[in-house]
Amino acid sequence: MEKRFAGKVALVTGGSSGIGLAAARELGRAGAKVALVGRTRERGEAAARALREEGMEVLYVQADMARSEDVRRMVEEVVGRWDRLDLAVNNAALGDMMLVPLTELPEEEFDRVLAVDLKGVWLCMKYEIPAMLRTGGGAIVNVSSINGLTGTPMGAAYVTAKHGLHGLSKTAAMEFARQGLRVNVVCPGAHRTPMLEGILEKLSPGAPEKAETQFYVPRIPMGRVGRSEECGKAIAWLLSEDASYVNGCVMTVDGGMMAGL
Repeated sequence: MEKRFAGKVALVTGGSSGIGLAAARELGRAGAKVALVGRTRERGEAAARALREEGMEVLYVQADMARSEDVRRMVEEVVGRWDRLDLAVNNAALGDMMLVPLTELPEEEFDRVLAVDLKGVWLCMKYEIPAMLRTGGGAIVNVSSINGLTGTPMGAAYVTAKHGLHGLSKTAAMEFARQGLRVNVVCPGAHRTPMLEGILEKLSPGAPEKAETQFYVPRIPMGRVGRSEECGKAIAWLLSEDASYVNGCVMTVDGGMMAGL
């Protein structure tokens, strides 16, 4: 495999499973040194160990994206280990959201979701960008969702966070473009991840496959749920020099779900 990220250092939040882990694997296979970031040490260390067994140089960092001190320390730890930061995938998001009408959503739940899914990404870029600029720039991909492009009943806080993420990302893309930094967004559709599995279980307790068949597959022109590695490859492309003139882009990876909307 071409080592197009040789000599680069990458940081992936929410990197211990799903799309985050898939992106980390793509970057590692292509030669990057990769820092996996997650809240749960046991799961994060297991993911890092699996990538090391595949021959990659990997560091696990425990951090909570809702805590500014954790995010600052996360970047310091990565730079302290490898003396630079070139690439970042800000993918961490809460997977245990309440699915209720917005009038029934507790204020503390709204705040909890936005603290990670929106403010957490702002915190990441607040500390990642100065580290990248010190070595000449870099590239960031913020992971959103097709829910950031539409309204979605029962998901007010999540949808709000993802819509806000797009404006935040475009602003960063404009502010730092002339300093050698690119910022883009991917909007995954339905991918087979722990988050989707949790949602399917809530929609159809004890029979998640029924919810997948009923709620998701009929809306996907390609007729199937995506694989995490398919989104991971798209993220890796956006971070690569092959996408050197792509900045401020919001790209869907959804099997065509949004094509007719």
